[in-house]
Amino acid sequence: MKKKVVVDTNVVYSGLYSSRGASYKILYEIYKGNIVPVLSTTLIFEYEEILKRKQSVLKLTDQEINQFLDNICDFGEPQKIYYLWRPVVNDPKDDHILELAVASKTNCIVTHNIKDFKGSEHFGVIIITPKQLLEEMQ
Repeated sequence: MKKKVVVDTNVVYSGLYSSRGASYKILYEIYKGNIVPVLSTTLIFEYEEILKRKQSVLKLTDQEINQFLDNICDFGEPQKIYYLWRPVVNDPKDDHILELAVASKTNCIVTHNIKDFKGSEHFGVIIITPKQLLEEMQ
């Protein structure tokens, strides 16, 4: 069964940084079609900004980052968000991620920064780590 989730940028970065952890396995499950990332234009731009800012650490070229972004868009499900309410969560930069989960009726955000999403429970959205998601899918 496919699992729809919103994947926070820190999970994407971690998955590209190391092939050893749960974040990498999340990206692998996306490519296998078992996880469907819900995406917005804002989230894709955030992925791009972080990946390109840290590309020397990731050891990726612009072309490789662009290809990754194209691929994740191919595997993902687009969702418009309208920025109807702000701020809700501890980190205002993450409000768009919560709004994406609510707008898409996705009840799950996958992140390494669980504490940044305090308040999301009021919207019926659970916040879990990549490891927790993988365990849930077994």
